[in-house]
Amino acid sequence: MSHFAIGESDFLLDGAPFRILSGALHYFRVHPDSWADRIEKARLMGLNTIETYVPWNAHSPRPGVFGTAGMLDLERFLREVAAAGLYAIVRPGPYICAERDNGGLPAWLFREPGVGVRRNEPRFLAAIEEYLDAVLRIVRPLQVDQGGPVLLVQVENEYGAFGDDQTYLKAVAEMIRNAGITVPLVTVDQPVDAMLAAGGLDGVLRTASFGSRAGERLATLRTHQPSGPLMCMEFWEGWFDYWGGPHHTTDAPDAAAELDALLAAGASVNIYMFHGGTNFGLTSGANDKGVYRPIITSYDYDAPLDEAGNPTAKFHAFREVISRYAPIPDVVPASGVRAPETSAVLGSPVRLLADPDAWGNWTSYDVLPTLDELDARLALFRTEVAAEEPVLLSVGEVRDRAYVFLDGAPVGVLDRERHDRALILPHGGQLEIVVEDQGRVNYGRRIGEPKGLIGSVRLGSTELTGWSVCAIDLEAVPRLWDSAEPDALGVGPTAWRASFDVEQPVDHFLSTVAWGKGIAWVNGFNLGRYWRRGPQETLYIPGPVLRPGLNELVVLELDVMAEPVAHFVARPSLGPLEL
Repeated sequence: MSHFAIGESDFLLDGAPFRILSGALHYFRVHPDSWADRIEKARLMGLNTIETYVPWNAHSPRPGVFGTAGMLDLERFLREVAAAGLYAIVRPGPYICAERDNGGLPAWLFREPGVGVRRNEPRFLAAIEEYLDAVLRIVRPLQVDQGGPVLLVQVENEYGAFGDDQTYLKAVAEMIRNAGITVPLVTVDQPVDAMLAAGGLDGVLRTASFGSRAGERLATLRTHQPSGPLMCMEFWEGWFDYWGGPHHTTDAPDAAAELDALLAAGASVNIYMFHGGTNFGLTSGANDKGVYRPIITSYDYDAPLDEAGNPTAKFHAFREVISRYAPIPDVVPASGVRAPETSAVLGSPVRLLADPDAWGNWTSYDVLPTLDELDARLALFRTEVAAEEPVLLSVGEVRDRAYVFLDGAPVGVLDRERHDRALILPHGGQLEIVVEDQGRVNYGRRIGEPKGLIGSVRLGSTELTGWSVCAIDLEAVPRLWDSAEPDALGVGPTAWRASFDVEQPVDHFLSTVAWGKGIAWVNGFNLGRYWRRGPQETLYIPGPVLRPGLNELVVLELDVMAEPVAHFVARPSLGPLEL
């Protein structure tokens, strides 16, 4: 067992000064069979610590549930960190941002009106105490003073950018301590006076998040942290991408120079990200600062390890910088084996509008429900419209994308990003609207907002009522063919499938450039979303998801698929770079 403490100017491990050289690696963004590989590569770059967030909404998709299977096995992850001889930092939130759906907060938490969001509100506090008890029950025996790897636990996350409720922050810190956490606690905020003041706590070490001008940022931090070690808890050496935007990258020598300046100042560091990984499934979030920007599936982040875990130029540049301040291993990791390029024809289409009963259960509503009320990310809404001439269809607000059909023919798309709220129906008939949740806002004041068609849906000035609603079970889409008959190609959301042969189950990349917008699964594993608008043009398939011989690909196309063929390519394509 070791003792880890905060000294006057340094972290102290068993009484000796210890500089944290950490890298962010989110267990929930990496296949568990790849954790050991990524952790070992962190060690080979010269890091001595791994940092991870904990996503509440992934562990607790329903109230009263805390799952730890597969990619959510935090205990296994921390034990693998320890097995590699590294330490760990755990950041359980409850809010984590991380470009994660709803910033990591469960959507069910806000279905009851008036529940607080990151403030001292009894129902919110009761829920987070239950969550923290569950996650810290895993962390507690893995603290460094009990023979485990965990050095630090963080309280909340960049709270000064959101609020200034000190009573709330103190309550979160007390919950963490009451759960048996004895290692030092930290907060993190951007190095801005107002944020450091609002987001910090007396008796809890303040750290900062930034990616440049280290001397200036550390000086600001020091004014709010008069003693104790200085640490950049998020050294931003890359950035995330959103659909329709550029692929963000940073120059490796420039990023290495910034890291050098930070280490030369004597600070500890957590590189955000060391390895970004992937927003598998429907886990990516969104930003909305006047314009809604959903986050892409890849979380490559232009990090030292790319999305598939291969070393990049930044890996080697950072390794050289770290070698000036700490010993590094002699071994340099090699890149993984590239898969052969191949293709498979997609067939057996099953159309939602042709056989909706196979996609989920129908219920009746007088007034249109939200997706939250349905506990769904995708739903089909149907009603009859009486009109003999063109008429305006309008909704209060679209969150986030609505595909409108009349008598089985497409009429148009209402998109949140464009602030669409109305379109013209050419006549009456059977109105069908497919509504898609593209990711909950993960930063700012719109955290926790409901999804779907918000407010009344009107035909002219009359509110439409008498809805039949099918909440689509996305987890069951790969099994559609057990109950649905393939149909001739038509309009509307369509599921496709194909078999493809794999000689060696190594990482693959699925090209999506000829497809429209949708979701893909391989052997039942949800790879995430794709969208022709880019920048991302491939989906990453982890090698452990594949098996030698035949494998199954299922694609849910929500828009129009120009070419029903799956092309597996050797390299990722994350789109054009930012100019």
